[in-house]
Amino acid sequence: MAQHRQGSQAWRDWCDGEGSDDDDDDGEEGVGGVLSAFVCPITMEVMRDPVVVETGHAFEREAIARWFSACVEDGARPRCPVTMEPVDGADLKPVMALRAAIEEWTDRRDSAELRGACRWLTKAASEKEALRGLDRVMRGWSGARVGKRVVRRDGMVPMVAAMLRSGSARVRLRALQALREFAREGDEYRESVSDGDTIRTIVKFIDHEDCQERDLAVSVLCELSKSELVCERISDLNGAILILGKVACSKAQNPALAEEAEMTLENLERCEKNVLQMAENGRLEPLLNLLSEGSPERQLRIASSLEKIVLSNDLKNLVAQRVGLLFAGVVENGTLQAKEVAFKVLDHISSNTESAKVLIEDGILLPLFRVLSVDGVKFLPPRLQEAAAAVLSNLVACGVDFGTVPLDDNRTIVSEDIVHSLLHLISNTSPPIQCKLLEIFVVLSSSTTTVLSITSAIRSSGAITNLVQFVESDHQESRAASIKLLCKISFAMDHEIAQVLRSSPTLLGCLVRIISDNDADADEQDAALQVLANLPKRDRRLTMELMEQGAFKYVARRVLSICRRGVTSNAFDSTMLEGLVKVLARITYILREEPRCVALSREYNLASLFTSLLRLNGLDGVQVLSAKALVNLSVESRYMTGTPNFDEHDQKSVLTWFGKKQPGIQLCRVHSGICSIRDNFCILEGKAVERLVACLSHQNKKVAEASLAALCTILGDGVEIAEGVSVLSRANAIEPIFEILKGNPTGTLQQRATWAVERILRAENIAKAASGDRGLSSALVHAFQNGDTKTRRIAEAALKHINKLPTFSQIIDRHPSRRGSSIGSMERYFRSDR
Repeated sequence: MAQHRQGSQAWRDWCDGEGSDDDDDDGEEGVGGVLSAFVCPITMEVMRDPVVVETGHAFEREAIARWFSACVEDGARPRCPVTMEPVDGADLKPVMALRAAIEEWTDRRDSAELRGACRWLTKAASEKEALRGLDRVMRGWSGARVGKRVVRRDGMVPMVAAMLRSGSARVRLRALQALREFAREGDEYRESVSDGDTIRTIVKFIDHEDCQERDLAVSVLCELSKSELVCERISDLNGAILILGKVACSKAQNPALAEEAEMTLENLERCEKNVLQMAENGRLEPLLNLLSEGSPERQLRIASSLEKIVLSNDLKNLVAQRVGLLFAGVVENGTLQAKEVAFKVLDHISSNTESAKVLIEDGILLPLFRVLSVDGVKFLPPRLQEAAAAVLSNLVACGVDFGTVPLDDNRTIVSEDIVHSLLHLISNTSPPIQCKLLEIFVVLSSSTTTVLSITSAIRSSGAITNLVQFVESDHQESRAASIKLLCKISFAMDHEIAQVLRSSPTLLGCLVRIISDNDADADEQDAALQVLANLPKRDRRLTMELMEQGAFKYVARRVLSICRRGVTSNAFDSTMLEGLVKVLARITYILREEPRCVALSREYNLASLFTSLLRLNGLDGVQVLSAKALVNLSVESRYMTGTPNFDEHDQKSVLTWFGKKQPGIQLCRVHSGICSIRDNFCILEGKAVERLVACLSHQNKKVAEASLAALCTILGDGVEIAEGVSVLSRANAIEPIFEILKGNPTGTLQQRATWAVERILRAENIAKAASGDRGLSSALVHAFQNGDTKTRRIAEAALKHINKLPTFSQIIDRHPSRRGSSIGSMERYFRSDR
């Protein structure tokens, strides 16, 4: 007995250093509540792997092995810790019955402990109780053999999930940790966790500002998303994908969290509904993957969803890059249903310039042309023809040079036979498709690289008649597109357009009604105006038809209105004004033949109006047109100069009156009659000369040339040239005219400047002063040597005026008559303006 007590004391002393106590924090379970046979005498804990030694005592295998090792280290034989009797250290026999009894007892204890925790997993529990319950559950889950089974069987998963709605942040965090552990066990537990509104609560935490709760919530959802069923449940929660996408984009702030969110999204891609939601929220890659790899039925379904999604320009470009070739194949070879969906998607993504270019590079043009060709449309219903035309319209608007983009081996979309085919289709299809095709030609005609090909094909096909006839179409969009096309090609096909309009005055009337309609579309109105402006200006028949239609009266009132309120810097207003002035100037080209044009010019005082327009700096086109109109008006001045009326008893013969000015009558010095800017368009009135002189120094040579031509009308044959020179001298025009010639211009400007200088140098005082101007002499020599035949003759005469060439005959009259000389008339040299 003494030896036994001594062994027991040694065992207790060793236990004090090596053993461990039960630290159950709630104090309800300890060694006293356990059967002594289940407790290892060394560890004082319930045994898991009991073995028995020779003395009959049972111990935890690991604990007795350590005890025997300690005995050997002390140089003693292994002894029983209880009896201290020597034993065989290698003879450790498992006690299977004891082990089974312990396991059964442990399972009952753990089950009871887990079930006991349920009373604290309620809303009524305090924070401490809730945390204690969650700890019990986690301890049982991770340590007990029956923990997972009990948690699942006794419905503890939803109880833990319900603690997510606790008012305590600590409780919510512990609950999230528990749910994450549950989800890691497998799909069965993941589906159990996702029951009810747990997913909604977890997603709410993801969008929470608390970093710990957010991080744990993302981690939990990542685990849950490994179940396909849970993925479908997540798809039912509106906004979950969007919130996860936001977190996945926060790599700079929290890389680990962003990576987990990204993994969650990748897991969710297994559900097609989630893929569609991702696409709607800008994550398009999963949908494109399904579209590229799925069956034809699935591709059709996905494509149908894609065409309903509003895409940014970047996403349109992505779609074009990933599936552009796929849709190109569907356009040509797909079923009608697939083609309809493909056209809708292509129409959507081709509206962006960059994605349209990608589609063109992928060869979409040829399939589109084939389905739009005369043979192809027989197999397509009208709605698909219109959709194909809409896609092609978007593509041609992307700014690519279609003259260099191959359609097939040898042709482009602007090749003559291709254009002929599309023009033929315009004449044989419905208005909506006609409209789209016309819009295509409008865009192609807007490019300087393709407009010549388009105009050439239209001319060779004879389609201009059909195109002009669209002007009176009842389909407003087709009418507007055709007018815009005519505007684009009118610079090269003005005579062809004029021929059609002459044959059908009602077409011309339609254009006039459009420009005079206050409710008309501004772009269409401007295009119609430009078509009228570009018609051949010397076409008398068209001018008179425009007169009959009341076009000139409307245009004159419109120009007057613009001048009164002032012209804005808006480019559209400037273009509109230039077109109006160009139309109005038409009547100045047939004044001599048409008294009605003279009457209208007087009614609206057009000479004064064109003079006012010369002040519009920055509108070079308007200034050029106004100056040219003044040329035409001023040339007619000498034919319309008034003769004073006298009483019958004072009336004298014409010769007597011509030599003597009647007292009180102010006669024009240049035209030798009664002049006014309204009645006979004399530019000496209304400050026209001064404004024309101001334009001589304009940086735009066309403005200077037109202004010079107008001033030359008071130096021409049939007027008092010497007086005209005097007028120019007083207006300080001589030096600017000399400067123009000193710039050594070419072409028409050289001829006009040389002509004007020769007329001016007929004044002896000016010729004498100019003889020492080396710059002027050099310019005249240049014109004499390099000009055309007429210019050389005029330059020769001018050089003789300043004694730079000898005079061998009296052909050059140094004292010309008041009405000109034999050196050519002004009208001969300025016929291009007339």
